[in-house]
Amino acid sequence: MNENWKNFLIEQGATIQDDIVQYFGSGAGELTAARDGLVLCYLSQYGVLKVSGEDAETFLQNLVSSDVREVSPWWAQMSSLNTPKGRMLASFLIWRKGVLADADKAFLLQLPRSLCAGIHEHLSKYILRSKVKIEDVSDQQISFGWAGEDCEEQLREYLGSVPIEHWGAEEVGNRKSEHNDTGVIRLGEQRFQINTTIDHAIELWQKLIVTGRPVGSPCWDWLSIQEGIPCILPATQDQFVPQMVNMELIGGVNFKKGCYPGQEIVARMQYLGKLKKRMYLAHVESNAPPQPGDELYSADMEGQASGMVVNASPAPDGGYDMLAVVQISSHKDQTVHWKSIDGPALRFKRLPYPIY
Repeated sequence: MNENWKNFLIEQGATIQDDIVQYFGSGAGELTAARDGLVLCYLSQYGVLKVSGEDAETFLQNLVSSDVREVSPWWAQMSSLNTPKGRMLASFLIWRKGVLADADKAFLLQLPRSLCAGIHEHLSKYILRSKVKIEDVSDQQISFGWAGEDCEEQLREYLGSVPIEHWGAEEVGNRKSEHNDTGVIRLGEQRFQINTTIDHAIELWQKLIVTGRPVGSPCWDWLSIQEGIPCILPATQDQFVPQMVNMELIGGVNFKKGCYPGQEIVARMQYLGKLKKRMYLAHVESNAPPQPGDELYSADMEGQASGMVVNASPAPDGGYDMLAVVQISSHKDQTVHWKSIDGPALRFKRLPYPIY
């Protein structure tokens, strides 16, 4: 984390651990604010890889599950990087930079900081003679999460306008704003991501906290869980085919784009109807926090795990909310338990998008 930015956050009351902002004074109060109010979060849990160069689009098109030809400075998307067996190594938000500086047209891939080094190395193996450069720009790119009732109205007041469509993007600097090199991505009906540079981050933060409450990264993780957006972490790498975590339902898989690692497996699962597991939103009452990779059990599986925790976060009213991949049949007919057949039972909740 940039030292000047880190010192500013500490002055604002941030508690930071391993360069990730945990909270601004009261974790429980911040969760309530994330549910009921207007919140601002520095997305310190994520890093950013920049893929640039003459062949960047073709390079990524041949490696990831989405159609990157559709990514532009006005459109972002979710995507995944998979093994040849179709198992996910990473999920990420991808957007494009370059309206303001034609020489620097680039793709930006946002993924957990804990995966950045490994995915950087993995992608680099495929460069060969391609005119592509991959850089970790995590400490150059500042991203805020902005969410809650009236967040769109407030953001429009500060920046002039905001994207209308889900996954829509907009570069504010293209309108000669005072916030040059600042972009906005719409992540949901009441959720936005603001991407800016260190030069403009402090000024923008100070404007936003006039109406929004600063919160730690667990609050944004909880909001992402409510939206049904999975985040692959080290404990869940190589565990899921993209459809198991609903990637095709949130625009992260394109079935017409052509070949990429794992494409045959992903396509076969889609068209031959072999999907047996899906990701669901659930709540569990527990004093101990569920962890990504924790196994789930139900009586019908006779001692075998029926699912796995993808992501989990403390819930505003106690206990934990989670995204969990579970056998479709177990979700339909059984009680699913965390960690053992005698463990706490999951209470399933409705996702904001339909599951087919």
